[in-house]
Amino acid sequence: MPQDDLELAELLTPPPGGTGAPDRTVRYGPHPSQVVDLYGGPGAPGVVLLHGGFWREAYDRTHLVPFARALAGRGTGVALVEYRRVGGGGGWPATPDDVTAALDALAALPGARPAVLAGHSAGGHLALWAAARDAGRVARTVAVAPVADLARAHELRLSRGAVAELLGDRTAELLPLADPMALPRPPAPVLLVHGTADGQVPPHLSESYALRHDARLVRLPNVGHYAPFTPGTPACSWLLSEVMGGGSVPVSRA
Repeated sequence: MPQDDLELAELLTPPPGGTGAPDRTVRYGPHPSQVVDLYGGPGAPGVVLLHGGFWREAYDRTHLVPFARALAGRGTGVALVEYRRVGGGGGWPATPDDVTAALDALAALPGARPAVLAGHSAGGHLALWAAARDAGRVARTVAVAPVADLARAHELRLSRGAVAELLGDRTAELLPLADPMALPRPPAPVLLVHGTADGQVPPHLSESYALRHDARLVRLPNVGHYAPFTPGTPACSWLLSEVMGGGSVPVSRA
């Protein structure tokens, strides 16, 4: 079985006792997907998470709940964002508009401060997109296995043409607006994290972004697409520490 399949099966295995409900939920619009789950008690969150799934309705925030809870267990408030996705009212510009609206709603919470913006896969793309447009709400960005080079992902027809599904019949026109490679360098620090065994999003997409925008890139040897967000794996333990502020890095760097 391919490594990504093994990692995905582990990621989707419910933890003992289940995931449980969030501590509270903030709604930022009328659509059922326009919600943010908050973990870690009262106050504004220090970390905002954007899930992946190639922007499709079939994949939601559920698979990042254990990671959100693990972060909250380390003493930080966490916001797990849901957003409209392709097949459920999303696409361009609804999907990125939701990310912006969610960040606006979180910025309006009492005690709000610039947060760490972390995203996985398609969520990594959205995190990089939002960070490039940030006006002071993002302290730093951590993009894990991100679709960081949208034009190249479109050329490769990743996940059976997911970029074209996101952008629709105006793909060529919208790519310069949607592609983090074509946007300005984010004003806050950016960390890219990519497993060398990732079979869903090629690592060279992160390498291209790191070169274009002089971002830090950490390669996780022999790690696939999902292990960084699966509590109990070495990759996840490292990522939790990195999101919380950094630590030792037992991996190779760019």
